[in-house]
Amino acid sequence: MDPRIILFVLFGLGLVLAVGLEERLARRWLSLPIVYVAVGYGVFSLPLDLPHLNPAEDGFDAIGLEYLTEFIVIASLMGAGIAIDRPVSWGNWRQIWPLLLIAMPLTIICVAFMGWWMLGLAPAGALLLGAALAPTDPVLARSVQVGPPGEAKRHDIRFSLTVEAGLNDGLAFPFTHLAIAAIGMTALGGWTLHWFALDFVWRIFAGTAMGYCVGRLAAWYVFERETDGTTEEAAAHDGKYSTSEGLVVLGSLLLAYGAAELVHGYGFLAVFVGAVTARQRENASRYHKISHHFIDQIEKIVLVAMLLGFGGMLASGVLDSLTWSAAGFAAFLILVIRPFSGLLAELNCKLPWTGKLAVAFLGIRGMGSIYYLAYGQNHGEFEQLDLLWSTVCFVILASIVVHGITAAPIMRLAERRNAHVHEGEEPHMASLAPVRKPSKSSEDARL
Repeated sequence: MDPRIILFVLFGLGLVLAVGLEERLARRWLSLPIVYVAVGYGVFSLPLDLPHLNPAEDGFDAIGLEYLTEFIVIASLMGAGIAIDRPVSWGNWRQIWPLLLIAMPLTIICVAFMGWWMLGLAPAGALLLGAALAPTDPVLARSVQVGPPGEAKRHDIRFSLTVEAGLNDGLAFPFTHLAIAAIGMTALGGWTLHWFALDFVWRIFAGTAMGYCVGRLAAWYVFERETDGTTEEAAAHDGKYSTSEGLVVLGSLLLAYGAAELVHGYGFLAVFVGAVTARQRENASRYHKISHHFIDQIEKIVLVAMLLGFGGMLASGVLDSLTWSAAGFAAFLILVIRPFSGLLAELNCKLPWTGKLAVAFLGIRGMGSIYYLAYGQNHGEFEQLDLLWSTVCFVILASIVVHGITAAPIMRLAERRNAHVHEGEEPHMASLAPVRKPSKSSEDARL
């Protein structure tokens, strides 16, 4: 049998069965990633002459993984940004900043130290491990993220996990560049100042600024290009939106990423900032729901391929170099480092303790970690790549299983106790964003 045809059949069945399967599995304490990784592992373990997928042994696999995971993370960041209803301000997003400024750096430090001390990695490799495993994943965290735009519910747990995943996937990049720059270095020096000025300050600023500009441009193109810019005209035009508007979404996504990279900014950061910026305009328009649905479909298509491929990687021996120390490290990261750092960051948050624990524990690792490790491999000469890949893949596998089983029950428990909203806040509201109310003339235009 032609292996290519087998892959077509596997991928086709995966896409068809994914429709509706996610919700059914959630009721049985399972998740789509658990099932699809298991199926991928089973199929690739059969004597069907399917491709051998092991980036630790084949540099071409690492390049392919970098490109595929790059695209799926971009799509996931766009979908997450469009889904966020809450207006951007320091007060509205106050629960997010500690997760970025405390939980993430603390996780990088702890993971890098344990990689050096417990796994015997070189300093550069330990830094790369910390950078790859620090960000939470916007791809596999679908079950704990906010729903489509316009939902009339406030959910601070989902909001925190969504925005954290959206921003820290870009903010992990400076530390990936630090790991690459640290290869062969034995002391601090001018190279650290260069890293801080270029890879930390400039790239973050450039990515944020470019994302904001593209987001404003996209909002203008959609909402004001064919109107006179008034609320009434925008409301009348709202009825014209169709799924063809998805081309604008995809174009804006790629434009934000590419433009940011051209000026040496962080493209992941630009995509998320651009999506959030565009979402702030005409927030009552159904265009945002259409956009979210379109990008969600693209993400699901690539996600099915990646989950089956990840199972194929496991069957191809990517875990062959896993040691007991590495397995213990993975458990420590998921059960101790992330919960402790997340809880420390959320101490002053107004969420009840059940909600704080949910945010702290549900720091899912996934495709973003694969991307950063593949990027590091393709841009630097790191030692012990087999151990790095084994460790990262085992962390992702453990996260898929642990968080896939516990995410739904934890969310239900928090919601039953009303611990999913800040104390003193109303759990149900029409919208957290200021809603445009069309005038009588705009309603007539719709009819």
